[in-house]
Amino acid sequence: MIKHESIETNIGLLIILSLLAMGIGGLVEIVPLFYINDTVEKVDGVRPYTPLELRGRDIYQREGCYLCHSQMVRPFRDEDLRYGHYSLAAESQYDHPFQWGSKRTGPDLARVGGKYSNEWHVQHLIAPRSVVPESIMPNYPWLAKNELRYADIAARMRALKRTGVPYSETPEEYEANVKKFGKEVADMLDINHAERNLIRQAEAGNYDGDPSRLTEMDALVAYLQMLGTLVDFSKYDEGYFAQFR
Repeated sequence: MIKHESIETNIGLLIILSLLAMGIGGLVEIVPLFYINDTVEKVDGVRPYTPLELRGRDIYQREGCYLCHSQMVRPFRDEDLRYGHYSLAAESQYDHPFQWGSKRTGPDLARVGGKYSNEWHVQHLIAPRSVVPESIMPNYPWLAKNELRYADIAARMRALKRTGVPYSETPEEYEANVKKFGKEVADMLDINHAERNLIRQAEAGNYDGDPSRLTEMDALVAYLQMLGTLVDFSKYDEGYFAQFR
């Protein structure tokens, strides 16, 4: 048995063992990528973000929300009781970058969609302690004041399309989305009508409570309200997801 001191004092041996450890670690990380189609769960409902949700996600990242909130419910009983079903890889397949993580200064947001009203989210973002007295979250009042910029939404969707997100530009791509997601969703994923779809969803949802303006608050609340809502877990037995682990 090699003593640890012998490894530390022998530079050659230390280098060899370090490279061996890194090689094994690299294989553990890389090999599963060759089987990615077998590890992403096959579930109904998961779709790319709509134009409005996409802008909300961009704002979420811009404001650094991910620094205090993860979006990854772990497969433990206490997390299931607090947040709901553990997160699936399929739910993040269109995320670039994904929001999984271990940092939880605030609660996990993977299943926050529909948990609170739009009004609650608006008030919480403007003045967190007005609804959660013990919160240490900063105030974000400018979100309700800033007009939402969306002139480049088509370009943002086009960039994500290059990474594999199935936004459509051609009739063939649109028809493929109709077959995969249904016509209503396919319409929202059409880059050619991105601005129109963004405005239509914002007006219908009135997420910030002010129908006279389209603000960054509209987009961020729209994004938060869809998190964790796409998969109907009541349709699947627990054993179904075990086959993808």
